[in-house]
Amino acid sequence: MSSPERPISFSTGYRDTGCGLLDSEWAGREVTLSGWVHRRRDLGGLFFIQLRDRTGVVQLSFGPDWTEDDCLALAGELGPEDVVQARGQVNRRPDDAVNPDMATGEVEVHVRQLERLSPSAPLPILVAVPPEEDLPAEELRLRHRVLDLRRPEMLHHFVVRHRATAAVRAALDEEGFLEVETPLLTRQTPEGARDFIVPSRVQRGHFYALPQSPQLYKQLLMVAGFDRYFQIARCLRDEDLRADRQPEFTQIDAEMAFVEQDDVFGVAERMFARMWRDTLGVELETPFTRLTHADAVEMYGTDKPDLRIPWKLHDFTPVLVGIGFGIFDAAAKSGGRVRGFVAKGGTALSRARLDHYNERAGEYGAKGALWLKRTEDGWSGAPARFIGEKTAPELERQFDIEPGDLVALVAGPDAETSSALDVLRREIAAELGATRLTESHWLWVVEFPLFEADPETGRPVPAHHPFTMPAETDPDRLREEPLSILAHAYDVVYNGMEFASGSIRCHKPDLQRAILETLGLPADEVERRFGFLLEAFKYGVPPHGGFAVGLDRVIATMVGMESIREVIAFPKTAAGRGLMEGSPSTVSSEELAELGIQLSPEG
Repeated sequence: MSSPERPISFSTGYRDTGCGLLDSEWAGREVTLSGWVHRRRDLGGLFFIQLRDRTGVVQLSFGPDWTEDDCLALAGELGPEDVVQARGQVNRRPDDAVNPDMATGEVEVHVRQLERLSPSAPLPILVAVPPEEDLPAEELRLRHRVLDLRRPEMLHHFVVRHRATAAVRAALDEEGFLEVETPLLTRQTPEGARDFIVPSRVQRGHFYALPQSPQLYKQLLMVAGFDRYFQIARCLRDEDLRADRQPEFTQIDAEMAFVEQDDVFGVAERMFARMWRDTLGVELETPFTRLTHADAVEMYGTDKPDLRIPWKLHDFTPVLVGIGFGIFDAAAKSGGRVRGFVAKGGTALSRARLDHYNERAGEYGAKGALWLKRTEDGWSGAPARFIGEKTAPELERQFDIEPGDLVALVAGPDAETSSALDVLRREIAAELGATRLTESHWLWVVEFPLFEADPETGRPVPAHHPFTMPAETDPDRLREEPLSILAHAYDVVYNGMEFASGSIRCHKPDLQRAILETLGLPADEVERRFGFLLEAFKYGVPPHGGFAVGLDRVIATMVGMESIREVIAFPKTAAGRGLMEGSPSTVSSEELAELGIQLSPEG
């Protein structure tokens, strides 16, 4: 990780420098340090303490030849996480005592004077967790988050987060962007998830909504002539949580006026390149690869494909339908297809593992998965006996199948099979070691549908959000054939993870009204909820577009963590609870009455 250009001394009235900043150049100098007791060793009259602060850890040495008697006694009493101030001389360690695993491992401080600034109660969780021990359960870590955040590993996550965010600000500043804060108290807008609602005490019976994103405000800033806006924005959504979701999260939000899609891509790519270079010392190759949404789903079963896996999906329908295998024929007859991929070396998978993957396919909407194994002795698997002398060589030629390969197949409508094939491709590749983990692949997925069908009602819902510019700009056609319309929308995908999403915005008032009406909003409702946006559009609105980056997901990836909770200082649990502070909490009946709110009886 790169260092800041200006060295930071951390010198204050309590210390001359940070614990982790001592090196051999300090040898022979008197120094005052302050920090937490990280570890302590007692060697029978000699004490060694690792003192820790944000900058790192240094070894303090206590002995009768150089430490005052009362301070030596105190050193023997100290417990983990006591806060102390120590004064002494920095000495080089003997060659055989140098610790190469510590940044300060060449030196130690021979302490003369010691003061305990603050004692620590017995610890409910360890801060200095030995490498061979597992961390405490996550619930316990979240309950005692202050102690958990003291661990050097956790501190590293937030150093990375800070430097990455600083790189974003530097990159966008160089591109001419202005950082503007937008309101946290706003009104409800349809953005795909439930809003958090805040009652107004002054306007009784009225409610604010917390913003799911600054979408409308950043568009209004473009109308206002700001030209280029960005914000490290807090977003709030009342939705079901997963490892990569929180009710409150942070996004890098950017918007530009008078731009086309390529202009937006260039800015975003330069920003990501700056983040990776300044934070990780890695140079990204730009421009990123581009893939249409239709091609991504066809070749990988998902709009966020992991390109580190070399296998693509194929349509086996022309070869396998009509050979007499009923499942394949029935799928084709009902308008479906037989799709799958060739897993190189997949014959190594046992019957039990294939049964497991059959269940996984069912969990993701398919009726199950079928297998063909190509061994030196021929074909095996349920459809194998239907593969005749004509079909076998055609399979091998078209799909490059060799002895040792497994063909994973799912039959049915694409809407049922795509997600299942995506999961099978990723999980089988991981099990067989086919995912090229040393590589990184950045990808723009473009040409998303403007709408998709709600799985329950079949009604159009936004594929991104309802303020995206359609590729088809005829309002009548949009109303008549909404599910056929593509959008100027795009995602950034990194190794199978969606990092960013954006679009060119709809700046035509009549077209924007048509989009909102297609979503089922009557004209008066459109006016009531979005009149302020459409009113602004009357006075000259520039073509504009932008993107939003999920900062928490990006930082988690940078530090190698699965869950974004590891890079958020005070996250919520999967149930949306803040275990440390005890949120959400009840509110007194008097406060509710002041807000004009009455709770309904339970049940």
